[in-house]
Amino acid sequence: MAKMHVKKGDTVKVISGKDKGKQGVILEAFPKKERVLVEGVNLVKKHAKPSQDNPQGGILNQEAAIHVSNVMPIDPKSGEPTRVGYKVEDGKKVRIAKKSGEALDK
Repeated sequence: MAKMHVKKGDTVKVISGKDKGKQGVILEAFPKKERVLVEGVNLVKKHAKPSQDNPQGGILNQEAAIHVSNVMPIDPKSGEPTRVGYKVEDGKKVRIAKKSGEALDK
Protein backbone atom coordinates (compact mmCIF):
# COMPACT_ATOMS: atom_id res chain seq x y z
CA MET A 1 0.00 0.00 0.00
CA ALA A 2 1.44 3.34 -1.08
CA LYS A 3 1.87 6.29 1.29
CA MET A 4 -0.28 9.22 0.21
CA HIS A 5 0.42 12.91 0.87
CA VAL A 6 -3.27 13.79 1.12
CA LYS A 7 -6.20 12.30 3.02
CA LYS A 8 -9.97 12.54 3.36
CA GLY A 9 -11.15 16.03 4.35
CA ASP A 10 -8.12 17.87 2.90
CA THR A 11 -8.76 20.86 0.63
CA VAL A 12 -6.76 20.32 -2.55
CA LYS A 13 -6.10 22.02 -5.88
CA VAL A 14 -5.95 20.05 -9.13
CA ILE A 15 -2.61 20.74 -10.85
CA SER A 16 -3.09 18.83 -14.11
CA GLY A 17 -5.74 17.30 -16.35
CA LYS A 18 -9.05 18.59 -17.68
CA ASP A 19 -10.00 20.11 -14.31
CA LYS A 20 -6.68 21.92 -13.76
CA GLY A 21 -7.04 24.86 -11.35
CA LYS A 22 -10.18 23.61 -9.60
CA GLN A 23 -10.31 23.30 -5.83
CA GLY A 24 -12.28 20.86 -3.74
CA VAL A 25 -12.41 18.71 -0.64
CA ILE A 26 -11.33 15.07 -0.77
CA LEU A 27 -14.44 12.94 -0.25
CA GLU A 28 -12.66 9.59 -0.30
CA ALA A 29 -9.12 8.25 -0.68
CA PHE A 30 -8.13 4.93 -2.27
CA PRO A 31 -4.50 4.28 -1.18
CA LYS A 32 -4.26 0.87 -2.87
CA LYS A 33 -5.18 2.41 -6.24
CA GLU A 34 -3.36 5.71 -5.50
CA ARG A 35 -6.51 7.67 -6.35
CA VAL A 36 -8.73 10.24 -4.65
CA LEU A 37 -12.32 11.42 -5.09
CA VAL A 38 -12.48 15.23 -5.09
CA GLU A 39 -15.73 17.16 -4.70
CA GLY A 40 -16.84 18.74 -8.01
CA VAL A 41 -13.82 17.45 -9.99
CA ASN A 42 -13.76 14.91 -12.86
CA LEU A 43 -17.54 14.75 -13.23
CA VAL A 44 -18.82 11.86 -15.35
CA LYS A 45 -22.31 10.89 -16.53
CA LYS A 46 -23.69 7.72 -14.95
CA HIS A 47 -26.68 5.96 -16.49
CA ALA A 48 -28.90 4.71 -13.66
CA LYS A 49 -31.70 2.19 -14.00
CA PRO A 50 -34.86 2.93 -12.03
CA SER A 51 -34.53 1.60 -8.49
CA GLN A 52 -36.17 1.86 -5.06
CA ASP A 53 -34.28 5.03 -4.05
CA ASN A 54 -34.25 6.48 -7.60
CA PRO A 55 -37.59 5.49 -9.18
CA GLN A 56 -37.10 7.81 -12.16
CA GLY A 57 -33.68 6.49 -13.23
CA GLY A 58 -31.92 8.59 -15.86
CA ILE A 59 -28.49 10.14 -16.27
CA LEU A 60 -26.68 11.32 -13.13
CA ASN A 61 -23.57 13.45 -12.75
CA GLN A 62 -21.05 12.12 -10.27
CA GLU A 63 -17.36 12.44 -9.43
CA ALA A 64 -14.83 9.89 -10.64
CA ALA A 65 -11.49 9.23 -8.95
CA ILE A 66 -8.33 11.01 -10.14
CA HIS A 67 -4.71 10.09 -9.55
CA VAL A 68 -3.22 11.42 -6.33
CA SER A 69 -0.23 12.92 -8.20
CA ASN A 70 -2.60 15.39 -9.90
CA VAL A 71 -3.59 17.13 -6.65
CA MET A 72 -1.75 19.32 -4.14
CA PRO A 73 -2.97 20.31 -0.67
CA ILE A 74 -3.81 23.96 -0.02
CA ASP A 75 -1.56 25.82 2.44
CA PRO A 76 -3.73 26.93 5.42
CA LYS A 77 -1.84 30.23 5.74
CA SER A 78 -1.49 31.50 2.14
CA GLY A 79 -4.22 29.52 0.34
CA GLU A 80 -1.76 28.35 -2.34
CA PRO A 81 -0.90 24.76 -3.33
CA THR A 82 2.05 23.38 -1.37
CA ARG A 83 4.20 20.29 -1.09
CA VAL A 84 3.96 18.16 2.03
CA GLY A 85 6.66 17.57 4.62
CA TYR A 86 6.64 15.52 7.81
CA LYS A 87 7.71 16.47 11.32
CA VAL A 88 7.58 14.60 14.63
CA GLU A 89 5.86 16.67 17.32
CA ASP A 90 5.54 15.20 20.83
CA GLY A 91 5.76 11.63 19.57
CA LYS A 92 3.34 12.02 16.66
CA LYS A 93 4.19 12.30 12.96
CA VAL A 94 2.52 15.45 11.62
CA ARG A 95 2.12 16.63 8.02
CA ILE A 96 3.35 20.19 7.43
CA ALA A 97 3.04 22.58 4.48
CA LYS A 98 6.45 23.22 2.91
CA LYS A 99 5.56 26.83 1.97
CA SER A 100 4.63 28.12 5.43
CA GLY A 101 5.63 25.35 7.83
CA GLU A 102 2.03 25.28 9.09
CA ALA A 103 0.58 21.90 10.20
CA LEU A 104 -1.90 20.34 7.74
CA ASP A 105 -3.33 17.93 10.34
CA LYS A 106 -5.84 19.41 12.73
